[in-house]
Amino acid sequence: QLDFKKNGTNLLRFVFQTIALLNIYRNPQNSSQSADGLRCAVSDVEMQEHYDEFFEEVFTEMEEKYGEVEEMNVCDNLGDHLVGNVYVKFRREEDAEKAVIDLNNRWFNGQPIHAELSPVTDFREACCRQYEMGECTRGGFCNFMHLKPISRELRRELYGRRRKK
Repeated sequence: QLDFKKNGTNLLRFVFQTIALLNIYRNPQNSSQSADGLRCAVSDVEMQEHYDEFFEEVFTEMEEKYGEVEEMNVCDNLGDHLVGNVYVKFRREEDAEKAVIDLNNRWFNGQPIHAELSPVTDFREACCRQYEMGECTRGGFCNFMHLKPISRELRRELYGRRRKK
């Protein structure tokens, strides 16, 4: 759903709570190749640890610098327009706007960050149901989000803080 607000000139503007950080997550399983072009083996445990560390770093940075994060999701798609995209939904749209302005002047892992406001608010609707069932056959051509899950422990740690407040 799209929300609108009137600004000072009586023009309507879109209101977004969600930002997209484009191609920021580098999945080692997608990029791990040796000099001879063969894929390097990365265990599932190593993959989850790598991913959880990335997720926690970004989530914590977003909350500490910009405001309360309602939800954060990372795309594990293979298509260029979705691969490694991180979607951060803030509680307040002002926080999303502030984050986009600041993040576009920052770098992450030696790369400039490309952040933009995103109309996505309902991630369930944007998800690939076939991927969730382990059956997506569209591969890099799928335009629905293939969301990479974090570990249960990290979910409790990051989102459980709210219940304690």
